[in-house]
Amino acid sequence: MATVDGWRPTNELPEVAFAGRSNVGKSSLLNKLVRRKAFARVSNTPGRTREINFFKVNDLFVLADLPGYGYARISKDRQAEWRPLIEGYLSHSPTLRGVVQLLDVRHDPTEDDRQMIDFLAELETPTVVVLTKIDKLKPAAVAERVEKIGRTLRLDADQMIPFSAVSGAGRDELAEALVSLVAER
Repeated sequence: MATVDGWRPTNELPEVAFAGRSNVGKSSLLNKLVRRKAFARVSNTPGRTREINFFKVNDLFVLADLPGYGYARISKDRQAEWRPLIEGYLSHSPTLRGVVQLLDVRHDPTEDDRQMIDFLAELETPTVVVLTKIDKLKPAAVAERVEKIGRTLRLDADQMIPFSAVSGAGRDELAEALVSLVAER
C-alpha cells in the first residue's frame, strides 16, 4: 500500500503491524520470527521500505510492515508523505489487532519513537515493545539499557521483549505475544 487511498489487499484476517525507525531491524526481525531468510526484504540502506507491505501467514493472520520513520537521508517531504499513510492505516484498519513497536536497544527512544507510542496509546491500540539488536551489546549492558528505556517510556521490563535477529533471542516470547495480539477482539 503506497498511498492513503491506494490499493491494499482485501483482508478479513487479523493484522499485526510492525513499526519503528528506519534501520531498527524490522525486516530482519520478521524473517527471524517466521523462520524464513527472505520473507521480508532486508536492505543495507535504511529507509528502503516506502510503503506498507502485507504478509499473509499460514492463512491465519497478516503481518503489516510499516515504512520506517526518522531516517535523516530521506527528504522531509518524503517523510511527510509517509506520516498520513502510517497514521491512516493505524487509525482505519478494522482488522488491526495490535502493533509491535521496535526500538534499537543501543539508543534512547527518539522524539519520533515517543510520538508513535503516544499515538498508539491515543488510539488504544495494544502495543508490544521490542528492543532489537541486543546481540550488539554485552548481556549486562542489555539489562542496563532495558531498564533505562523502561524508565524513559514508563514501562516495566516485562512489557518489553529484548530481541536479536542474529541469535534468535526473544523470538519465542515475541511469537507468544503475537499469538495473543491475533486473538484480541
